[in-house]
Amino acid sequence: MSKNEENKDLSFDFDFLDKLVVGIGEVSQITSIPTRQIRYWEDKNIITSLTEEEGKNRRYNYENIKKMLLIKELIDEGYTLDAAAEKVKKRMEMIADTLNKLQNKLG
Repeated sequence: MSKNEENKDLSFDFDFLDKLVVGIGEVSQITSIPTRQIRYWEDKNIITSLTEEEGKNRRYNYENIKKMLLIKELIDEGYTLDAAAEKVKKRMEMIADTLNKLQNKLG
């Protein structure tokens, strides 16, 4: 596979992930996190749904699903919810900064 084909495949994956939006039921099934726990994390402003209207189904993007999985993993390792959420927040900020630096160098 040539470099251009690899880059094309990667850009497709990123485009797909940017468009990925999943309902709370599907997120619960995929992550094995109960919906009530997802709602609680949202109430604590750890994650955010894309639905702003009251009474509408909650929908989550790839970034929030990734946060949920990381938080779940840390909780399973013994972290408290608040400590896990803070660690994930810092980790995601570091990743975003690194990706921005790379993009600026390449672009």
